[in-house]
Formats: sequence, C-alpha cells, structure tokens
Amino acid sequence: MKKDLSNIKKSEFYLNKNECVGIPTETVYGLAANAYSNEATAKIFKLKKRSKKNPLIVHYYSIKDLKRDCEINSNFEKLYKIFCPGPITFVLKLKKKSKISKNVTNMKRTLAVRFPKHYLARKLLKNISYPLAAPSANISSKVSAVCRSDVAEEFGNKVKYILDGGTSKIGLESTIVSLINKPEILRLGGIELSKIKKVFKNKINFKIKSTKTVVPGQGALHYSPGIKIRLNARNPKIHEAFILIKKRKINVKNYFYLTKNNNLKEAGKNLYKTLRMIKKLKYKSISVEKIPNIGIGQTINDRLIRASKK
Repeated sequence: MKKDLSNIKKSEFYLNKNECVGIPTETVYGLAANAYSNEATAKIFKLKKRSKKNPLIVHYYSIKDLKRDCEINSNFEKLYKIFCPGPITFVLKLKKKSKISKNVTNMKRTLAVRFPKHYLARKLLKNISYPLAAPSANISSKVSAVCRSDVAEEFGNKVKYILDGGTSKIGLESTIVSLINKPEILRLGGIELSKIKKVFKNKINFKIKSTKTVVPGQGALHYSPGIKIRLNARNPKIHEAFILIKKRKINVKNYFYLTKNNNLKEAGKNLYKTLRMIKKLKYKSISVEKIPNIGIGQTINDRLIRASKK
C-alpha cells in the first residue's frame, strides 16, 4: 500500500511537470499526460509517432470531473451506470469553455472519454486536478502494451516514469461508443457487443470502418507486431509461428496457445503478449487458426484483421 502511494506520488510529480507517464488500466497500459496542457499532450504525439489527426482518449475519475468539459445525455448515463468504471469509451460533445487541449481533439468539438477501473489509475486520477489524455503506450500502429516491461520496451528512458500495475486484466482496448446523435459503435473492445446492444434493444448503429479517423483504432493497419499475419489457417507453413485458440496435446515449439480451454476472454488477455513474444523469437510470419466470431472473439478478430493489413 505504501509503495503504491509512493509510486502514485512519483507519477504526479512528472505529470505536474508536463511529462508523459506510463499508467496501467484494465484494458492496456496508457501513455498519459495532462489533457489540459498543450505542451504535455504534444509530447504524447511525438513519443508515439502518432498523426496529429488522430484524437486521444481522455481519462476521468468521476462524472463531476467530466462535466467541466463535456455535455452528458441520457444515453451516456444509461451506459455509465452499467459499465463504469470499465472498458468503455464515450464520444461526447465538448463544452465551449472546456480547457481540453486542441491537440487532444484535432480541433473537433467532440471528446472521447472513459473511466478506467484499475485501482492505481483511479487513485492517480483522484489525486490530480486534471484529466489524463492516455492513448495506448506503444508506437502508433504497433501492438499495445499490457505490462510495465512492454512500455519500457517501446520507449526506453524517453518516458520519465511508468506506474507498475501488473498485467492488464482484459488486454484489449476499450469499446468506443459515439453518443453525439444516435448511439454508434465506433470500435469493438473489452465489452462484448451483445451487452451494449441489449442496453439499446439492438437499436444501435455500427461505424467500425471509417474513411476518417474519428477515434483511435480505426486505421486500416493497427495493432501490428511488424510481422506478416495469415488468418483462418489450418496449418502453419515451414518456420511460421502458429497461434491457436485452444491448447492441444501436441507440443511443438512454433505453436502458441491463447487459452487452455477455449476461453475467449483469456484469449483476449493473452493476444498482445503472444504477438510480442513471437516477434522477440524472430519469426518472420504468423498464421492464426480461425477464432470464433462471438463475444470477445469479435474484438480479437477485429484486432487480427487490422494487424494483418499490409
């Protein structure tokens, strides 16, 4: 407990100096900075090598904090009550008097916001007087970070501090829902699609594919380990890593299992860790067996499809 408080104080120290800090969330690790600061948020884009056209998700502790910057509505309240804090991001109208840096929004009048569930992220947000812009802590288009060592691997000493919160429980980014007009799903994520559809009695639009980057994760190439990926494979090619959803009795060094017993949530948690491991082992290509396209399997397939784009 004392160590946690000490580490949070260190995070605060650097954030207050407009530096970037790696923070844990239940989805993936974020590269966090003061969302009100032009100087701090500019550093996020530079470190991630991220297009300035790609807006950032901003993390809040409470609705009271959010109301300083955004207009909330009944659809937001409905989803917040069921899923927050948790792996869901809302796109809301930005208030004219909001202090949110223009870097964060790409000059738009909307803002993507969420309330992370990880206890350290929540303690940190409660202790500071500003929200945190915190996209995934990785180089843009690459595999997201799910533990402290992943963040260190991506950025080295370019990031002033990394708050260690263990391995991310979900391991996949948040689901993004736009609530500007009619509710729209903009990105599949850590909440099963069926659960959100149930809230709206299936009356919800989908805008997963977009010609414009409205929110993070909509780019064609994303979540990539930098290796060629072949989907829906039955067998691997020679010298190819083979990702399987369920552990088999066969024990081959190029076989990588996402779960022991076909648990899709476990598979989601292990996906990025497995992709990073395969990259470190210097495989030149990856084949992936067919993943059931249900529940979190839909999110896994979305990530793999984007990671496989050339």
